[in-house]
Amino acid sequence: MKQLSAKLLVTIFAAAISCSVFAQEKTTQAFWVHEDRVMPSMVAEYEKATKELSDQCKKHNIQTLAWIAAQTDDFRYLFISPIDSLSDISKANKGFSTLREKMGEDTFDKLFDDMDDCYTAHGDYVIVLDKSLSYMPGGITQTPEGQDYRRFFYLHTTPAQMAGMKEGMKAVKKMFEEKGSKTHYRVYRSAFGTMGSFYMVAVAAKDGTTFEMNSEANDKLLGPEAQAVFGKVLKHVTKMEEITGEMRSDLAYTPQ
Repeated sequence: MKQLSAKLLVTIFAAAISCSVFAQEKTTQAFWVHEDRVMPSMVAEYEKATKELSDQCKKHNIQTLAWIAAQTDDFRYLFISPIDSLSDISKANKGFSTLREKMGEDTFDKLFDDMDDCYTAHGDYVIVLDKSLSYMPGGITQTPEGQDYRRFFYLHTTPAQMAGMKEGMKAVKKMFEEKGSKTHYRVYRSAFGTMGSFYMVAVAAKDGTTFEMNSEANDKLLGPEAQAVFGKVLKHVTKMEEITGEMRSDLAYTPQ
């Protein structure tokens, strides 16, 4: 992770007004995501530095920073923070400035330099959780207890077909509700800073074996008629990605 550049902050302030609608929509929640694409040979060094960052935030109880962390099998690390508008990102960066003062400039800068040595690319963007499309009957949470395994389905589409895909996802949720499915999921959509348009479906499970067993049981529950319902979504998909990952509570941070 690294502080946003001044140029990016200018862009963020310019877009803050348009993004403030996130806070007004009761069925959505925006999240700032910082993504690091780590070299496989540098994972141990990267995690050491990232864990140190989390520990330093805890030590100094930085109040304007908070994130959950996820790791994918293709060595991407995602740090996810809820925001009400893009201006909240600037508040978070003030938290990093506070941490730099408390840690000491040299120590802080070396920590981020160590991270820089570990990845080939990194960046920031916003995604939006759409609660109206998500299916979690017991209440929506990003971190269901005992279910750190993740399967992410990225459904890429065109801007013109986003509305049609949304309607298809409404039909899928209705089917899951009517069948009483035990497979729960959350739906996110692309927003500020992402390249391309997509919906992302996140499914949690205890582990990979449990996910596959649950998936098989769900297919049987939904029955063959589910093909037509899923087809309402798939007809809008230009590309699909299925990515495995896990939540990393040891790399997360929540202030006291």
